[in-house]
Amino acid sequence: MTLSQIQEEIEQTSERRTELWNSLSHGFDPAVASELKRLSAELDQLWDEERSLKAALRFGDSDHIVARARVEERLERAA
Repeated sequence: MTLSQIQEEIEQTSERRTELWNSLSHGFDPAVASELKRLSAELDQLWDEERSLKAALRFGDSDHIVARARVEERLERAA
């Protein structure tokens, strides 16, 4: 998923969640509350995915960064 797709999904999910909160304000409905909980978890996952993708775009692949740091650490210990 691209960054713009993730952001679009976040926007759509947030709008749906807002609608559900508005619906829930008129009276408690267990189905609405359940969907709200699910959407909140989905949004958390989307935000995590967006942060990870932004970090990868900015700093590169995390596996490559970790491998490079380990090599540098070994070189420092050897010196």
